[in-house]
Amino acid sequence: MKEFFGSKKFIVIACIAAFLIGIMIYAAVSSSNAISSAVGTVFSPVQRFSQRISEAVTGTLDMLFNARDYYEENQSLKEQLAELYAKISDYTEVMQENDHLREMIDLADSADGVELSEPCTVIGRVANDVYGSFFIDKGEKDGIEYYDPVVTANGIVGFVTEVEYTYSKVTTILSNEISLGVYCVRTGETGVIEGGYELALDGKVRMVYIPLECEMTEGDIMITSGYSGTVPQGIVLGTLGETSIASNGLSRSGLITPTVDPYELKTVFVITDFDGKGSAYEEE
Repeated sequence: MKEFFGSKKFIVIACIAAFLIGIMIYAAVSSSNAISSAVGTVFSPVQRFSQRISEAVTGTLDMLFNARDYYEENQSLKEQLAELYAKISDYTEVMQENDHLREMIDLADSADGVELSEPCTVIGRVANDVYGSFFIDKGEKDGIEYYDPVVTANGIVGFVTEVEYTYSKVTTILSNEISLGVYCVRTGETGVIEGGYELALDGKVRMVYIPLECEMTEGDIMITSGYSGTVPQGIVLGTLGETSIASNGLSRSGLITPTVDPYELKTVFVITDFDGKGSAYEEE
């Protein structure tokens, strides 16, 4: 250590320090703007660096001494956020329930004598089924029966084809197992819809047995006729595309795009009873 104080390095450092201190003292007592400006220019970077160090140290000390307060405040904010999320979740559930109730009212008002199940949640889908068949969380205990129609506020979805005590399977109108009478709202002309594999890939069904001289045109709305007794009359099915003469030459056929996409469904309703319900289909 004694060697350092006697070294050239120490002498140089001491001289520089004495010089800087002298400039600072002179600038403090001097009225010369030029000297003050020069000193300010020389020491401005040093001052900024010192300020940054001071701010960093102050922030670090604040975190160390007030860590407990910050932790408690953070926990309080987390609790408030959790309560807010819970309220949002409750609000969302209430809104969904209100939407379901409105759908039930709309459906009930659209057809007299129709009885609907409670909202049914889609709980699973049939694997690798091009027709979009799915399962719902209502079954025999909820009054669901074989071949009850399944609908939404936008139109018919399909029919219940398997019933268990607590759940059921729904086969959609895209399936080749479904045949349903429909008619055109605008013209009153009737026909029958049939599903199929290739049609289902495009999300469509075919309307057959259309009169040769029909007045239906592309875009006409098609609804259920209700003649078979399996579904109420007047439930929307979809819109008609272009028609063409059938292969037998005795009638026409056309493609219909259903208003309901079975792959997007989360909630449906089952029509458990309606005026004119028949027994054309019995469970095998």
